Amino acid sequence: MNETTTATIARLNTADETFATQLDALLDWEGVSDSAVQRRVDDILTSVKQRGDEAVIEATNRFDRMSATHIDELRLTAEQLRHAFEQLPAEQRDALASAAERIRRYHERQKPTSWQYEEPDGTVLGQQVTAIDRAGIYVPGGKAAYPSSVLMNAIPAHVAGVQEIIMVVPTPDGVLNDLVLAAAYVAGVNQVFTIGGAQAIGALAYGTESIPRVDKIVGPGNIYVATAKRAVFGQVGIDMIAGPSEIMVVSDGRTDPDWLAMDLFSQAEHDEDAQAILVSWDAEHLAEVEAAIERLLPTLERADIVRESLRRRGALIHCRDAQEAITLVNRVAPEHLELSVETPNDWLADIRHAGAIFMGRYTAEALGDYCAGPNHVLPTSGTARFSSPLGVYDFQKRSSLIHCSAQGASALGEIASVLARGESLTAHARSAEYRIRRS
Repeated sequence: MNETTTATIARLNTADETFATQLDALLDWEGVSDSAVQRRVDDILTSVKQRGDEAVIEATNRFDRMSATHIDELRLTAEQLRHAFEQLPAEQRDALASAAERIRRYHERQKPTSWQYEEPDGTVLGQQVTAIDRAGIYVPGGKAAYPSSVLMNAIPAHVAGVQEIIMVVPTPDGVLNDLVLAAAYVAGVNQVFTIGGAQAIGALAYGTESIPRVDKIVGPGNIYVATAKRAVFGQVGIDMIAGPSEIMVVSDGRTDPDWLAMDLFSQAEHDEDAQAILVSWDAEHLAEVEAAIERLLPTLERADIVRESLRRRGALIHCRDAQEAITLVNRVAPEHLELSVETPNDWLADIRHAGAIFMGRYTAEALGDYCAGPNHVLPTSGTARFSSPLGVYDFQKRSSLIHCSAQGASALGEIASVLARGESLTAHARSAEYRIRRS
């Protein structure tokens, strides 16, 4: 069967001789775009680096339609965060608190410890784990507000031992989102600035008169944020260059088609570049999901965004069997993978590349977005081939420990001397040789 297109989503078949080309085109996405964007970002970053607060205020007024004259107008107080939490409906307060506790509990299990061991000659080797001093978290604003992103970025930093967390969040037209501010309160964010875009990344990376320089910047953003994060990497650490949200669902044909359609919608509604793919070896089941998509799509509040996302980057893929579905998973390396199959545990040994794996028919990806516990900041655009979800380890660093005894220094000196002289680094060799015991 060749590619067919409904009014909403493409149908692909792995048996089609052009399937590989079709899949490559479907997956093609570049997160940091053209030279014009790069130039604008470079100009903003240079301005922030040179003029500090003044440049941040100027860019914020321009891009977010604000009229601030001093950075304090773009700073939220601890009292404002507390008030935002307290005035929420009880149901939202409880949901935030419950989600935060689950996220904290999961990430506590990630926390590594320092270690040492002693060799027979008395030499001690080991590793010391320490937290970074200050983290910056970027929380998107604009099309949607993401209190869940606040929890997912700030809580692992706290668990890691970071002492100060600086949050930036754009507030176009000065509109504050109480749920986002309440999440900052629950997560223990230390300072919040209502700035966004490249100017926020520059302020966190370089520091200004009022905004502290951080050691690492985490959190997703638009193309200007992604471009700026790439540009400042090296001056400061970053988590990743995040692309649009993605979901890949593998179904054995026994899951309710309505459930699967809504699972695809759950990622497509993020924005028009989001990607939703369903794979199955049951052609009739794919047709049923397709019908559910057409029937349920008009019921969504963000139907226009979902429709455009599915039209641009969505697909229903018919494959030969479960083994070919696994091959597709590892080729795509999806951000979110739903294994909507009878025995998902049997698949795990063969799944090599996926940001997060949602196992079984009842495990909707949306549960992971908010409250399951694992982090929802995940590698996108195929980068799950070599990277991992955000976690406690991203806010920590490791120092090697080497404590030689006299006997150990002598034995190591013999080895180091030979290797150093082989590299013609005689000062290295002589430094090691001074410690060699002579009988």
